[in-house]
Amino acid sequence: MAKAERTAVYDGASRRVKDLPSRLRPRELFDRFGAESVSESVLLALLLRSGVKGVNVVDVAERLLEEYGSLTALAQVSIDELARWKGVGRVKAQIIRAALELARRLSDEKAPPRDMIRSPADAARVLRQHARVREQEAFWVLLLDTKCRLKRPPIEVTKGLLDASLVHPREVFKEAIRASSAAVVVVHNHPSGDPTPSAEDIHISKQLVQAGHVVDIKVLDHVILGLGDEQRDADHVSLRESGLVDFEKGQ
Repeated sequence: MAKAERTAVYDGASRRVKDLPSRLRPRELFDRFGAESVSESVLLALLLRSGVKGVNVVDVAERLLEEYGSLTALAQVSIDELARWKGVGRVKAQIIRAALELARRLSDEKAPPRDMIRSPADAARVLRQHARVREQEAFWVLLLDTKCRLKRPPIEVTKGLLDASLVHPREVFKEAIRASSAAVVVVHNHPSGDPTPSAEDIHISKQLVQAGHVVDIKVLDHVILGLGDEQRDADHVSLRESGLVDFEKGQ
């Protein structure tokens, strides 16, 4: 399509985006339905941000997709050619190409292997170095998927004196819910080096297991990290393995 034709195709009357019903505006659609559920034209319109006089941004996005037929084809169009479209220009052409190039690199990128948390030793391994440098107690949550893989780095919930008022289930499960976690393992350290569970540790564990039942996220274990010495076989204790807490019933 020649430059004159690209301009002429928009010569008809065109409503501004703000004249569209709010439910049909790109940003509102994106907020209501999320990135995964809106059309390619809506996503492209968000990249373009605005149209020009007589050409609203939705029209520009739809015409580009109609002209080139697919995102793959659009990604092969030069910046100079995209820039000639009315309502695009060079800066927006660069934005489109940058976004499509990022998408290509994402598809080529191999996801790094994620830590598997299949045992208390795995949880201890992930947080051992973090815990050793702490002079106060700290409490972490490991967010897991259905295959017991870490969904993201450990989340520190609190630090300082550990008690039930500081380790509130709301704080423990907030990120787990947001990340759609299937399960969690909670971990905290004993700066004294002795990982023996206290009565408060046991109470907190039971409270969290019961809260997990409410939000349908399993608490698989509570691991306490200490320091290894000649008198201990390991530098950590699992409340599940110790039998001090029933992680099925929260008792």
